[in-house]
Amino acid sequence: MASTDKVISRKDGNVGYVIFNNPERRNAMSLEMWEATTRLMSEYAKDNSIRVVVLSGAGDKAFVAGADISKFGDERSSEEGVKKYNDAVEAAYASVHEFPKPTIAMIRGFCVGGGMGIASCCDLRIASEDARFAVPAAKLGLGYGYPGVKRLMDIVGPSFTKEIFYTARLFDVMEAVEMGLVNRVVENSELEFYVKDYAATIAANAPLTVDSIKFIVGEACKDESQRDMKHCDDVVQACFKSEDYKEGRAAFMEKRKPVFKGR
Repeated sequence: MASTDKVISRKDGNVGYVIFNNPERRNAMSLEMWEATTRLMSEYAKDNSIRVVVLSGAGDKAFVAGADISKFGDERSSEEGVKKYNDAVEAAYASVHEFPKPTIAMIRGFCVGGGMGIASCCDLRIASEDARFAVPAAKLGLGYGYPGVKRLMDIVGPSFTKEIFYTARLFDVMEAVEMGLVNRVVENSELEFYVKDYAATIAANAPLTVDSIKFIVGEACKDESQRDMKHCDDVVQACFKSEDYKEGRAAFMEKRKPVFKGR
């Protein structure tokens, strides 16, 4: 898997960042960018110092504005190339959606096509006032697979999912809020500060508790026959058996902020 400067990672304390760095094309995604996303998310999953990951787009025009069409001639000109590209996209989506720690999409400007796919894989979506959202598949004659439709439907419900796909139009940020697609809307100039503070707030909480909630909510979104209820019970019990549980109680009694270690 080739490295690329089109997806950048950086750490800030217990928060990891994945930055889509193709601003001249509104951060449109190429094959190498999808592959790099999977690699970076895998690295963060194994890094015990990272408790939250923020995904964002470089510049002020877009989070991700779909696929980089200029690369299609090289990357999707054959049946084999199309399969390789599609597999890379699904692997990247899975690396975000199945990531075991909290994820935040910091959305400024256009969040279109693959950008909506990535944002839908994140736990939280925090957007600036100029954010715009669309899935233009119906304007391009594209098929959109079950996993992507299901992820979006789990967030906004069946009716809004149909509206997003049927109309293929651009929705503004307040429409996104009405749908339940966006958790918070922030002034353009305040977005980075707000997300940094929000991520730090999550990172300061007990990791075992936070991660257990992520797992349980994920299981609750599955069909009942596919839920791992034993592991749901196990992650809850792990919280009560942890050093962090002792620390949380001690900090409460001593009227101080707890210092959690994730164990």
